[in-house]
Amino acid sequence: MAGSRAHSGGRAKKKAARRPAKKAPGGKAGARKAAGRKPSPRKRATAKTVAGRAWQRENAAGRRQRALEILRRLRAEYPQAHTALHHRNAYELLVATILSAQCTDERVNQVTPALFARYPAAIDLAGARPEELQAMIRSTGFFRNKAKSLLGMSNAVVDRFAGRIPSTMAELVTLPGVGRKTANVVLGNAFGRDEGVVVDTHVARLAQRLRLTRQREPVKIESDLMKLFPRSDWTMLAHVLIWHGRALCRAQRPRCEACIVSDLCPASRV
Repeated sequence: MAGSRAHSGGRAKKKAARRPAKKAPGGKAGARKAAGRKPSPRKRATAKTVAGRAWQRENAAGRRQRALEILRRLRAEYPQAHTALHHRNAYELLVATILSAQCTDERVNQVTPALFARYPAAIDLAGARPEELQAMIRSTGFFRNKAKSLLGMSNAVVDRFAGRIPSTMAELVTLPGVGRKTANVVLGNAFGRDEGVVVDTHVARLAQRLRLTRQREPVKIESDLMKLFPRSDWTMLAHVLIWHGRALCRAQRPRCEACIVSDLCPASRV
């Protein structure tokens, strides 16, 4: 009898050892909170979902009204907003914009003074030796492809437009190395024509955070922004979004506590 009880007690202990330990009250979230750690990724995802649902409930009229107020505040905050690329004419701006792909404006501005002194017009650039041109723009990155685009663009300008940079979207985008974004930069800043909205990384990021668009492709983002804002504001819209993106609404650590449009931003952390 005693042996049977001992055997039974041993089995009970083995079963108890196999049982999973009881979870602390409150589960993982409670344990994290008690330890003073950040909420779990599930909590953060929920917050993003709530913001997304708020955007979905906003009708077109409400979104446009909010968009116009955002622009009004940003224009007041950055009254001197303009393109950071140094230029004196459409030719110089076009060259600088082509060089700015995958490169900072500061770096481009360091390269262009010598470049424009050596090739002051499209006809001069069209006759450049590829090796010499590549050496002058090497620090901007992807210098071989950029040199090819610059030579193709300048030769096309000389051959088809008598050496003058064309002033229409349809003509600009036929030039080698010139897409819609580059054409928008030149048209808006060199010719004063609002044909579209420049969508760079800053504009795309802010447009998505502010829930002015749900698109990811630049052309689709541009289309949504053009529907929200008056045509006369398209060029300035890109400038103030870029300036705000550089100053506060950064990719990694946005300073929402100092943002003048945080109360209008569904993604605000304030």
